[in-house]
Amino acid sequence: MLNVSRRQFVKQSALAAAAMSLGARAWSASFSKKIPLSVQLYSVRGDCSKDFDAALAQVAKMGFQGMEFAGYHTYAGKPKELRKKLDDLGVKAAATHIGTGSLRGEELKKTIEFHQAIGCKYLIVPGDGDFTHPEKSKAMADTFNLAMESLKPLGMACGYHNHEAEFKKDGDKTFWDLFAERTVKEVVLQQDCGWTAHAGLSPVELIKRYPGRTKTTHFKPTVVGDNKDKKPIIGEDSVDWASVYAACCDFGGTEWVTIEQEYYPDGKSPMECTALSLAGLKKIIG
Repeated sequence: MLNVSRRQFVKQSALAAAAMSLGARAWSASFSKKIPLSVQLYSVRGDCSKDFDAALAQVAKMGFQGMEFAGYHTYAGKPKELRKKLDDLGVKAAATHIGTGSLRGEELKKTIEFHQAIGCKYLIVPGDGDFTHPEKSKAMADTFNLAMESLKPLGMACGYHNHEAEFKKDGDKTFWDLFAERTVKEVVLQQDCGWTAHAGLSPVELIKRYPGRTKTTHFKPTVVGDNKDKKPIIGEDSVDWASVYAACCDFGGTEWVTIEQEYYPDGKSPMECTALSLAGLKKIIG
């Protein structure tokens, strides 16, 4: 047994307590930032298709501060009316998911007009086969850089959302890393942390690798592997969301944390599961 004097023991205990206190204060400081929470409306896409207004009202009532769009349903081509609806509900347009074509040429002008009108800052592409194409991926990155030339002066930004395929490698680098290297720092890397974890990578490490570029991110509850004790509900799944949230606060420059509920366990409805994940995240971040 190591021989430690009482004085040494007291000194070491005091140092350990101080270190724990510093760690607790740092953790507390991260969580005190309170990043706004939004919902990706794809989570409740069936409800949106049936009655978009009712679906918006229901998710707003849950306590979300923003909506991330995946289509506009009855408000397609009606940005002023949609803005009024959001204002009436007391929520903001956190971001939108659109096709890459919306960032090119004349379509970009229309895209900017619509999203400026609804107060939507972030234009995110949720997938494109060119992203993981060895010959086309560079040109795709150029598309985002060119779009940023128009968006940056307006206080807007474009970005890309990963699934699992983006972590395939082209040589010794993943396509995700290549896209990050080929695009200007204002292009958003909207990491879907659930997919990242499913791919066997660390969401925290990726946030830290590209500081300031996780302006908006997806918290998708995910069960990794065949774990019968876990459920795809935030707080009951496999992802350490506390650490991911802290990384968003400290390194990501994150302005929106967006819940995307893609699986609905125990026979519960999409609305019910989305509400459970929101409650689970609020419990984690306080």
